[in-house]
Amino acid sequence: MQDFTKLPSTVREFDFFVDGKWIDRGSRGQSERLSPGHDVPVTRTVRCTKEDLDHAVAVARRAFNAKTWSTVSGAERAAVLLRAATGIRDKLDELAYWETLETGKAISQCRGEIEAAAGHYEYAAGVARTLSGEAFNNLGDKMFGLVTRQPIGVIGLITPWNFPFIILAERIPYMLAAGCTIVAKPAEVTSASTLMMAEILTESGLPDGVFNVVPGSGSEVGQAMIEHVDIDVLSFTGSIDVGRRVLLASASNFKKLSLELGGKNPQIVYADANLEDAADGVAFGLCFNAGQCCVSGSRLIVEKTVAREFEKLLIEKLSRVRTGDVLDPETQLGAIVTDEHQAKILGYVQTGLNEGAVLSCGGKSLEAHAGRFVEPTLLTNVRNDMVVAREEIFGPVLAMIEFETIDEAIGIANDNIFGLSASIWTSDIDKAVETMRRVQAGRTWVNTTISGGPELPIGGFKQSGNGRETGVYGVEEYTEVKSIHIELGKRNHWVS
Repeated sequence: MQDFTKLPSTVREFDFFVDGKWIDRGSRGQSERLSPGHDVPVTRTVRCTKEDLDHAVAVARRAFNAKTWSTVSGAERAAVLLRAATGIRDKLDELAYWETLETGKAISQCRGEIEAAAGHYEYAAGVARTLSGEAFNNLGDKMFGLVTRQPIGVIGLITPWNFPFIILAERIPYMLAAGCTIVAKPAEVTSASTLMMAEILTESGLPDGVFNVVPGSGSEVGQAMIEHVDIDVLSFTGSIDVGRRVLLASASNFKKLSLELGGKNPQIVYADANLEDAADGVAFGLCFNAGQCCVSGSRLIVEKTVAREFEKLLIEKLSRVRTGDVLDPETQLGAIVTDEHQAKILGYVQTGLNEGAVLSCGGKSLEAHAGRFVEPTLLTNVRNDMVVAREEIFGPVLAMIEFETIDEAIGIANDNIFGLSASIWTSDIDKAVETMRRVQAGRTWVNTTISGGPELPIGGFKQSGNGRETGVYGVEEYTEVKSIHIELGKRNHWVS
């Protein structure tokens, strides 16, 4: 039995999964993954080709048309999803272990995400049984109307490297609850947990061909997916630059898009807030997933009268964030995904200093551990027109901006191309509600951050994307709405 507290003795190899079975890699190449937290190889995954993607799409289309899933009852779909939730929990230790090794997340965070993923399958099972339409009995004696929802078809799903399993869980069960079939392309460096999920779904009774996984490069497999004319919907989570390319490529067949892109998310701290709680929340919002999170609270907008006090509280909190081996349950700060990304994060810190920001804490890589780590970093004396306040850094770097009035705070928060999330810290309910209403963000938290469950939808405003995932909306996103008029009785002929 494998010891999930230690590094694996051998590199684990993965093939790809299509039509309910593993496909041997044959002569295809492989991608080797170095654990970001240990800098040693842990997995090798097959690099699929455009031809593999075409085959997987054909399989998904055949499965959809065969009606082995697309027309079965909500109760049958729910039963499979509930068994999948059980399968996830049965393999929680194994899933969390490989997710930690590939992503560099702290193992405690991975375990929480895997457990949360199971909850998404359970919630989606409930939606599968309750998804309904409308009836119109007010159209007169001779007309009856219905509005129904039906599965949209074949979905192409591209997931990112930062949350490979939980983002999968925020999409897959809802797509399946709607009755769709799926071809997934996980990020090339973090494919293991998606491939493991394919096996769990098959073991849970999902018909062959309904969920298929084709790992590979974005330039070949990803590009082929976004251009594919037999994919009805494309769900993409990633950078805004790639999101633009996805939007242009979708013109191949005017496929529907669901895009979750970047964020430069404000944490607004009013003077009347519980500053201890706010400092803890801001520290969590910054350090969660080492800041490699679309909803990371990367802009601190704090009322001027408490700015210095809050800065001290926050620095003290950040100094006590636990670092260490990511397989240690006590570790809180995870690793940075690649050497290139670490250099990019540290480059942003230097850019901020060049623009006049002040380094209050952090700003360097952590050399005490194997792997790649960046200290939690606070930049003060930041203006909202600086690069560090406008661009998504995607690391544990926080830009602090001061304000004097509620209008100024909201103006700073909204003065950005992104609108993914926002957090508000205050003890004044009127102030909280006004800010919540006016801030331009798809997800808003009051006196908390990066929290919630599958019941509420997620998605962004402005250039943070379109569409909604999770909740009832997350199932409806992958359905077509059909209007039906039924004429009753004898027809009054138009041609006499």
